[in-house]
Amino acid sequence: MSRFIEGEDRSQSVLFPESLDEWITEDNPVRVVDAFVEELDLAKLGFQRAEPAETGRPAYHPATLLKIYVYGYLNRIQSSRRLEREAQRNVELIWLTGRLMPDFKTIADFRKDNGTAIRRVCAQFVVLCRRMNLFTEAMVAVDGSKFKAVNHRDRNFTKHKIKVRKEHLEEAVQEYLNELDRADRQPASALASRVENLKERMATVRAHIRQLGKIGRQVEQAPDGQVSLTDPDARSMNSAGKGTGIVGYNVQTAVDTKSHMIVAHEVTNVGHDHAALTKMAQLASQAMSQPHLTVLADRGYFRSEEIRRCEQAGFTPMVPKPLTSNAKFDGRFDKRDFVYDARRDEYRCPAGERAIWRMTTIEDGLRLHSYWPSACPQCPIKTQCTPSAYRRIKRWEHEEVLETMQQRVDRLPQASIWRRRTVEHPFATIKAWMGATHFLTKTLPRVRTEMSLHVLAYNMKRAMTLLGAQRLMQAIRA
Repeated sequence: MSRFIEGEDRSQSVLFPESLDEWITEDNPVRVVDAFVEELDLAKLGFQRAEPAETGRPAYHPATLLKIYVYGYLNRIQSSRRLEREAQRNVELIWLTGRLMPDFKTIADFRKDNGTAIRRVCAQFVVLCRRMNLFTEAMVAVDGSKFKAVNHRDRNFTKHKIKVRKEHLEEAVQEYLNELDRADRQPASALASRVENLKERMATVRAHIRQLGKIGRQVEQAPDGQVSLTDPDARSMNSAGKGTGIVGYNVQTAVDTKSHMIVAHEVTNVGHDHAALTKMAQLASQAMSQPHLTVLADRGYFRSEEIRRCEQAGFTPMVPKPLTSNAKFDGRFDKRDFVYDARRDEYRCPAGERAIWRMTTIEDGLRLHSYWPSACPQCPIKTQCTPSAYRRIKRWEHEEVLETMQQRVDRLPQASIWRRRTVEHPFATIKAWMGATHFLTKTLPRVRTEMSLHVLAYNMKRAMTLLGAQRLMQAIRA
């Protein structure tokens, strides 16, 4: 073993520091956790047992259990069983709890019973960051991402999935029946064990078919036509990035473009972002104390009435319009090639003809005006415009709201780059911390609590990166 670094003899006596505090450096993140929790008014935030009962066995103080969870999520330890083990061997956690070692059931019940209060703690840290002037720019980026729930895809059912599975099982039953018929016709070539196995498998498949029938009746009664057996609130959602779907939740976040901290978040089981723009802008506005925000979002948030509602609330949305028309892809003129004259309430087509108002219709709850020129049949460039007899242009009654927003987007083409750099990084970071399984809890209220702990851990790490542990602790105690 010469020329190698040698370790200590295990039987050698060592002299430990005189106090546990000497093991923890002054800028250790665990001190930030301790300072932050100690400054919270836990009773006001709604934590149970913040005031001890006069009778009965003494309980752990909520501050102790909250410190354990904040430390755990800061260090990618979300499981209550793993937190129990860490409290028994981890020097930092031993220092943080004062050598208290609660069991995993106590730790898990604390998160289950104090969900609302834990979400308020996450909001309190955002308030702290606002007091430290970390949100000086009135601009946020909004986005949503799908997170896996504790529910396998095989335990999620829709009408289509039940129909396909029933057809597959019925085909399997028919195959078993055919094999049994062959065994009856040729008894000498069929083993008794094989016949018995076929009967058992056929009985199992028929039991599955009956179970699917019961689940099918539940699906018909479900408001959204879905049933999840493990986590009843989880829903099947499309995942555009992978080209596949997952059973999980849709997490919405609003991230400050300067500090890159999550100022507001929301967990839903709705698989799209169409109706989330205004709500996320309002949550961000309240958290940052900024009544007028510029809100950056991707095309998934483009919904005409939602954008108008967002502007009416005093915000400035910047959402690029998705290209849903096939005209441009087919080499024809699209709606952007037609110029609207607001004074005359008409369009000027690429051939210079007037497309005047013809009729008004209601589609999907929107009041739409239709315009088309009379000269379409004789137009020399008609093949470049439309294969129909006339080229019809539809205009929403509040189309000027969308046109004004599109002008803002065109004047600031780098906004999409800012959005991606701001809001997508926190999602990737948090998913990496979560691991392959993402959420560990079930039902929407508990998943929201778990997400709040992840957001609190992310924001706390981000604040320590921006300010340093010492300065952050000074601001907490101020």
